[in-house]
Amino acid sequence: MLTTTRPVPSLVAPRRITPSPSALPPTPGVISTTFTILNKCDYTVWPGIQSSAGIASLSTTGFALQKDESKTITAPALWSGRFWGRTHCSQDSTGKFSCVTADCSSGKVECAGNNALPPATIAEFKLDGYGGLDFFDVSLVDGYNLPMLVVPQGGKGQNCTSIGCVSDLNESCPSELKVTSTADGGESVACKSACAALDQDQYCCRGAYGTPDTCKPSAYSQIFKTACPRAYSYAYDDKTSTFTCGSSPDYTITFCPTPNTSMSKSLEAARVLDEMKSKPESQEPTQIPPSAPNPCTYIPESDDGGCH
Repeated sequence: MLTTTRPVPSLVAPRRITPSPSALPPTPGVISTTFTILNKCDYTVWPGIQSSAGIASLSTTGFALQKDESKTITAPALWSGRFWGRTHCSQDSTGKFSCVTADCSSGKVECAGNNALPPATIAEFKLDGYGGLDFFDVSLVDGYNLPMLVVPQGGKGQNCTSIGCVSDLNESCPSELKVTSTADGGESVACKSACAALDQDQYCCRGAYGTPDTCKPSAYSQIFKTACPRAYSYAYDDKTSTFTCGSSPDYTITFCPTPNTSMSKSLEAARVLDEMKSKPESQEPTQIPPSAPNPCTYIPESDDGGCH
């Protein structure tokens, strides 16, 4: 997880990532990167943007996107930070702005350096990292609030591909993780991580479960992984969740992309939960087979010690 300027206290136990001895040093970039933020949801989304600690903010840190609207933002070489979408937002009689999901607690549309309050679907980037590669991921470690797809434009590399979560996890979210809105008739508007909802070491990868060897996928994290195989589902989900691109691509970030498989994925995720809950607690969850190289050790540590 990339470093943030005002992080929400992490629920995940700190861990140290040691850079690989063979890792190449950062290559100074000369090309800026364009991020196109597109809203395909049937409702307004208020994107939030936060630069990592020590990195200058972009030209905006928050704005509104009506359905089918888009906005293009330019980031300089070596920029790192995160994007997310806020939903169910409004302004009270005093002019204070707030959102039911992924609020950044600034009281305004601009997040002004603040992070998203979980649960939130997060896209994270480190441009021009080690070896001149961009490192990026979509993380559900702190929960989920809306579908998101990240598509590189013009990048190169076997691990340079579209990533994200197009499934509607709010519909298949277990009741114990579900966030509802009374203003919307009890509608499910977000899905917490098991760590945030249950606050147990085995879900938070802390204490006796504070290493990759001891903190394994849980029944809850596998709901996320089944529905969204190219997104982080829990703290040590590195091998299948961090991606890289060479040749300085631009990126399109889409909220609520065309959900051609989202319903089937959500139903499959619910089925996985039922199966996993029926297993004895002592039984190890099914392991997620690695399908991509693990560049996690090449990403600078975050405030919580991770790289997701």
